[in-house]
Formats: sequence, structure tokens, C-alpha cells
Amino acid sequence: MSLPLAGVRVVSLAINLPGPLAAARLAELGATVTKVEPPTGDPLASAAPDWYAQLIERQTVVALDIKSDRAKLDDLLAEADLLITSMRPSALARLGLARPQENFPRLSLIEIVGHDGAAAEVPGHDLNYQAVHGTLTPPAMPKVPIADLLGAERAVSTALAALIAAGAAGRGGSHRVVLEEAAARAGDAVRYRLMGDGAILGGAFPGYGIYPCADGYIALGAIEPHFFSRVLETFAADGTHDGLRAAFADKTAAELESLAAQADIPLNAVQQ
Repeated sequence: MSLPLAGVRVVSLAINLPGPLAAARLAELGATVTKVEPPTGDPLASAAPDWYAQLIERQTVVALDIKSDRAKLDDLLAEADLLITSMRPSALARLGLARPQENFPRLSLIEIVGHDGAAAEVPGHDLNYQAVHGTLTPPAMPKVPIADLLGAERAVSTALAALIAAGAAGRGGSHRVVLEEAAARAGDAVRYRLMGDGAILGGAFPGYGIYPCADGYIALGAIEPHFFSRVLETFAADGTHDGLRAAFADKTAAELESLAAQADIPLNAVQQ
């Protein structure tokens, strides 16, 4: 069976995380992806070599100094439908790629940036975007690069929209994906009081939380009334935090998972 993006050609100049994640997802969907890296390589290859290897397994990687050997890049772009970048807008402009369809009419740009508008040139990374939008719990460092991951998915959806638009217009376009905006949407869960300290999914509701057990911790996700009722019945607990803590304390995570599976309760051991 043909994959949905079979026949689509992608060139990615993006390094670090959001761009490579997006390129890998497009490759999974069937696109032919050429990853153009500087001669020094992608920093992700040094920081997380196994993850990097997984991301590029469906791609062709080309080492190229695009400033001194621009002709080779242009040869790739001439055959491409999508170009993914992750540099500052000024750097993209210096390369003459802010509107690549002026030279390559079919080509659409997916430009991944940290900020937009007046702050477009301000440097930043996932940690900075999360800090601004309330998804950090200082002094702990984040365990998941939320802005990068959501930004990558936004880049994929934007790429799909760009292909549709280009097909309708007969010409590619330039589209921007802003990582800070992705972080802001993640922060909405805190801003609108769904999650965070004291919020219903931030620990206020006993049926949705993390509890200690005999050999670690379990995560209980019994939000719906029928799940919560099953929790109280299965573990002979009252509906309070203290009651659930007492019910879980003397059992191992495996025992609790087994009981939960029998009762169809969303409960899992916390992997650390």
C-alpha cells in the first residue's frame, strides 16, 4: 500500500530537534527526505546519538557547506516540494531562501523559528519558551522538550497544509512555525486552570494523581465517575487522597497494575 506522502520530496536544513523530528515524521508518511547538514554535523548526533540515528533512518543525509557550495543545494531544491529550515530569519534571508518559490516555483518553505514579530531575531531554546509560558516547576529541569515536540508536530501539519495550498495555487508558499506559540498552547492547560498546583488535573481531584506504593509510584487516571467508582470498590478506599494513599501503600506497582487491569481502571507504574 502506498504511503500518503509517496512522491513528495523534502529538503531539510534544520538541525537540533524540532526540524529533524518533523522531517522524520514526513519520512514515516512516505516522503523522500534529504537532510542537508553542515560539515560539522547536527549537534543532535552528539547529544543523543541513538535518537539521532532513529530519526534519520529513512532519510538521506548530505554534508554540505551551503554558503560555499550553493549549486548542490539548488540542485536539491529544484526537485523538492518542501524545504524545512530552523535558522533565524536574517540568516534565511542572507541565503536568499525566505521566499524560495521565487526561484523554485513548486517549493514551499516550512520555516521553524523561536519567536515571531519584533522578537523574531531573539535567541532561545525549549527551556526559554517553557519558562515564559508556565510549564516549568523550578528548580527541576523539564523532562520533556514540550515546545520542541509540539513545534515539530506543528511543522508537520503546516507542511501538509502547504502541500494542499501549493496544489491548489500551482505554486509554493512560505509558512512559519513559531516554537514559542507551541509552548503557549501547552501553557494554556495551566493558564486556564486545568493543570498546575491546586487545579483539578494538578492534584486537586484524588482520582487523578501520582501515589506512592510499596516499590515506587503509580499514576492513577480515573477522571470519569465510573472509573473513580471502580477504584473505590476495587481498592476498598474512601474518595480522599489519604484514603487512596493508604490503599496503595502496601502493594507493589505490579500488584496494583494487575488489580487495575482486572477492573478496567487506568493505572500504571511510574517509570523513572
